[in-house]
Amino acid sequence: MKVSEVRGHLDGLLLSVVESGPLHGYAIITAVQERSNGVLELRKGTIYPALNRLERLGLLRSDWESVGERRRRCYELTDAGRRSLATERTVWQEFITAIGSVLDPTPPTPPTPPTPGHAT
Repeated sequence: MKVSEVRGHLDGLLLSVVESGPLHGYAIITAVQERSNGVLELRKGTIYPALNRLERLGLLRSDWESVGERRRRCYELTDAGRRSLATERTVWQEFITAIGSVLDPTPPTPPTPPTPGHAT
């Protein structure tokens, strides 16, 4: 899937994958790809500016972690990030309900009530 197709939802995707605990950039990219069964492939050029922006907004915080000779920045949700993620999820549910209503306008068939006099 193209990055342009997820651009409006990128913040929610990033906040969601770090919800369970701190992750570094490559682990975030991998988590999004794994959770989407390989459909979403984010690139470093897309993710790092977004992570920096989310940090400036106070939705993420980061810290440097050393792994052997290498250092990497790990990101985690702030309380404001948790609230923002909850809002993102609500907005997403409203969005898919609205789009689903347009793309599939057939209302679900209600269950058939039992016929009087017959045991069910």
